[in-house]
Amino acid sequence: MRIAVIADIHGNLDALEAVLNDLRPLAPGALYINGDVVNRGPDSVECLRRVLDLNPAGFTLGNHDDLMLLWQERSPALPPEWLADPFWGATAWSAGNLHAAGLLEAIRGWPMSLRPHTPGLPQVVLAHGSPQHYREAIGLFTTPERGAELLSAADAGVLVASHIHRPMLREQGGRWLINTGAVGAPFDGDPRARYLLLEGVQGEWRPSIRAVPYDRSGILERFETSGLLEAGGLSARIFLEELKSARSIYTPFWDWTAAQERPKDEAAFEQFRALHAELFVPA
Repeated sequence: MRIAVIADIHGNLDALEAVLNDLRPLAPGALYINGDVVNRGPDSVECLRRVLDLNPAGFTLGNHDDLMLLWQERSPALPPEWLADPFWGATAWSAGNLHAAGLLEAIRGWPMSLRPHTPGLPQVVLAHGSPQHYREAIGLFTTPERGAELLSAADAGVLVASHIHRPMLREQGGRWLINTGAVGAPFDGDPRARYLLLEGVQGEWRPSIRAVPYDRSGILERFETSGLLEAGGLSARIFLEELKSARSIYTPFWDWTAAQERPKDEAAFEQFRALHAELFVPA
């Protein structure tokens, strides 16, 4: 028995197709999408259509998936100042395109977690962040104590998270705490598309993270030809820089501007870039 889990596609169709091509000869018995199909990249509409056509065994809701609904509906759950801030241009562009394509309703109703059951094998639990919140990060920094709490609370033999775009396999106490890594926007310095394969062997799951190289020239070019870079402004430029370097830039920039009490504008970004050159591909 094989289960494949892909996540954090983030509007990158080329990375998604590379992963699907890698999966095909492996013939998993079930495919799950663990959140964040859309936003960041220029291909949100194409990626959501593609995964819906696959008719996977299940989806979980990612924070960026949910953001598309919240943004388009001008939800009071969002800080009202975000809706008028040009820094959110890329989000507005992606949400508008998904709405125009009639695809936003496909996201509504995706659950926060899934519990696929496979007879004779330990219980697998999937959640974009953690089963407690889609923004809770699970990774190498997660203490063994917190890992044990999460596994026990979920009653899981294998707990599979995503969200932070950094893969992890950790066995603790005969159970597994896993992060799938990201298909479309890795943050560990390795640009290859990552996903999780679980293989059931002799009553236990054997996990592996597969890393799939692909040609990034097309997705990099589509930031401009799609209109995302022009419409999305600074946030789209940051997402492009993240794709080039395979490093997280958006969140560190957000945290830095908050600490410095600076607006999220071009001047602040250029100063941040000078201070954190290690996050960027040299010009």
